[in-house]
Order: sequence, then C-alpha cells, then structure tokens
Amino acid sequence: IMVAASDFDDLVLVAVDEGADLLFLGAGLPLKYPESLSMDKAKKVLTKIVPIVSSARAAKIIFNYWAKKYNHVPDALVVEGPLAGGHLGFKKEHINNPDYTLDKILLEVISTIKPFEKQFNKHIPIIVAGGIYTGADIYKFMQLGAQAVQMATRFVATHECDASIKFKEAYVKCEKEDIIIINSPVGLPGRAIKNKFLEKVEAGVKIPFKCPWKCLKSCDFRKAPYCIDLALTNAKKGLLDEGFVFAGTNAYRVKEIVSIKTLFETLLEEYKNAASDKIISTC
Repeated sequence: IMVAASDFDDLVLVAVDEGADLLFLGAGLPLKYPESLSMDKAKKVLTKIVPIVSSARAAKIIFNYWAKKYNHVPDALVVEGPLAGGHLGFKKEHINNPDYTLDKILLEVISTIKPFEKQFNKHIPIIVAGGIYTGADIYKFMQLGAQAVQMATRFVATHECDASIKFKEAYVKCEKEDIIIINSPVGLPGRAIKNKFLEKVEAGVKIPFKCPWKCLKSCDFRKAPYCIDLALTNAKKGLLDEGFVFAGTNAYRVKEIVSIKTLFETLLEEYKNAASDKIISTC
C-alpha cells in the first residue's frame, strides 16, 4: 500500500479487517497509524506491518517514532536499493553512486535496527529488494544478513504474470540502453523502459487527461504532464502508445517468458551453485 495514496488509511483498515498476512507500506514513511485503528488493536491483529525503506536514516525515523509514540515497532523491513524498477526513494545523483549500493544500505539498516530488536525483544527480518536477479544474488544478500528477498523484474516475464503479453515483451525485447531514469509527475525519479510515450513527454508534450480522483497526495494534476496512474494502467493492458513500462535495471537480461515453476527451478539451481562455490573457495 502506498503511503502517498489519498485513501491510505482506508486501504490499511480494509486489509487488516480482511486478515491480510502482511502489509507492505511504501512510497512514503508510515509514521502514523490510521486514527480508527488504535495501536492496541494493531498489536493484536495477525497482520504484520512491513515498511519499505531506502536508507538506514528512513528506518531509524520510523522505528524511533513508533517506539516513542506507540511503544511498538514494525514487524519487518523491506530495504530497497537504487537498482529497483518504478519509483525510487533516491535522489537522481545517488542512483549510480557507489556509496548508495544495496549492500551498504543493508548493513547500515541491520546496525540501525539491532537496538530496537533488543528493546522490544523481537526479531525483525529484513527483506532486500532492487536488483536481485539471480539465485546467486539471493545467496549473496542472505549471507550479508537479509532473511529474504523481494523480486519483481524477473517475474514479470512469466506466463502467470497478469500483465499484457505486450508488457512482458517489452522486457524481453529491451536492451540495456533502453532502461532509463525518468522524472515522474509525482516528484520522484523512476526507472522505466524507453518508448514513444516517454519520448513525447521528454520532448515537452503534455498528454491530455482528466483527473477523476486525486489518487496520490503529492500529485498536482493541474501541472502534471500526464497521469501516472493512467499511463501505468494502459501499459499493463498492453496499450504502450498510451503509457510506459516500469522495470528494474536488469530487465534487459530477460530473454524469454517462462513459467513460475521453471523460474524457481532456475533460481534454486543458481543459489545452490553459489553456495557450493562459496564452500569450495573457503576450503
């Protein structure tokens, strides 16, 4: 759920009432609980709250606020690095800066939340995201201290993904140089696959649209060159002349559309090989 969504509170309440196992909260810092969901109730529900952060600083702000305000902290964290697709929680100049790699951010976040684990006597799993592409990547980050990974790019090009075949083919057909950083109307940089729609936007063409409802708090639809929600929805439907595809930095490595089963088998094999190589190198 996007913290920046205008109906964020309602979405959280519905998810909790329906018994969702996990709530991933991104696109903003989830500092305040919905007023109608008291912290006492939140502590008792089965739904686990998992903020998405891009820095140790963001993690510290959230955990400090929750600890002081609610005497409670999130149940886990997603740490998303600058190689992710879609909107990025980084300044443009930090995206390719070696000081902002996922490796470094992960270690900083682990160090940041350790005192909170001790204070609240709970283990807080960390899930890494952004640029995780192979089983070897999974092995690497779990060795660094992550408990799980979040992957999107590689799973787009699967038969089970509900996006249009044209959306998936955009991944399969793209080259490395086609993956670019754009300025989103919501004020954040984003990683996407270059196409004619984005070229028109880059040239200063304003794409006409009507805003039926201000879905994002930060969006000034009167000044926006296009509607980001409409563009992404069109892309999912395969209407790429009227939208564009968000993708991670490794999208160009996708060469075919496969089944989830095949992809998992590949990832497992890559993971095992990485673990085996590690054992051999330490012997």
